[in-house]
Amino acid sequence: MFGILASIIDGVLVGLVYGLAAMGLTLIWGVMDVINLTHGMMIVAGMMGLYLLAGAFDISPYFTLPPVLIGGFFVGVALYWIAVHRMMGRPPLMSLLSTFSVNLILVGLGTAIWGTALFNVNVSLPGVTIDRYTFPGAHILAAALAAVIAGLLYLFLHYTRLGKALRAVANNREAAELVGIPTTRVLAIAVGCGVALAGVSGMLIGTLFPFTILSGDGYQLKSFVVTVLGGFGNPVGALLGGVALGLLEGAVTPFVPVSWTLVIEFALFVLVLIAFPGGVFVSRRGAL
Repeated sequence: MFGILASIIDGVLVGLVYGLAAMGLTLIWGVMDVINLTHGMMIVAGMMGLYLLAGAFDISPYFTLPPVLIGGFFVGVALYWIAVHRMMGRPPLMSLLSTFSVNLILVGLGTAIWGTALFNVNVSLPGVTIDRYTFPGAHILAAALAAVIAGLLYLFLHYTRLGKALRAVANNREAAELVGIPTTRVLAIAVGCGVALAGVSGMLIGTLFPFTILSGDGYQLKSFVVTVLGGFGNPVGALLGGVALGLLEGAVTPFVPVSWTLVIEFALFVLVLIAFPGGVFVSRRGAL
């Protein structure tokens, strides 16, 4: 029984990182009703940023978090002007196809440069041993950093002028324009923040598991599951959804082969869509 409980706790730790990844996806959706299909590749970009920076400068993997965060923000702003800005006000399928096209370009460039080789970043941190089970230090630190970043995002959205502008645009873009909020600039910042969160989550995931250029698809699908659990446009719900997904993974891992985990997750995805189309953890106050 303790082994099962330990697996669940470890799953929750990883689930916090999943929740952070989904927060980037749901933030963009909540502000502009756009589903970013480059999300998985941006997670991989964070992983590669970790691998390249830690190797080039021989530094602790966690020191790569600030440059990955800042770089992800500027990549997101560029993504907005390249793939999203001209699609605003058009049918949702247009933005889907636009971001999907950019994703294919990035995947093609990544595989052309690095192929599909497996990358691994060595992280040496002492774990916490209870009874006969050791909780890896990397998992604990990644979960703690994810929780701190999620908390900072919450404070940013609710207690800063720019964060309030983001929420105003999400709730009523036309009214926000009438009171003088530069909505185009705010939308660009929203995409920048969403991509930055995806990049940082990828950097944290890269300290936990090996990865390839094609790893983004799996994490993007997990982000969709988490976002559906939390409700589109609800960052706090996304974090709770990530914890729920991690708890599920931890609970089923001792009993079924790993290959069945995705099957169970997507069965949950369908059930939630049917029973709770607005999300399980969605706030009554609405998005953001």
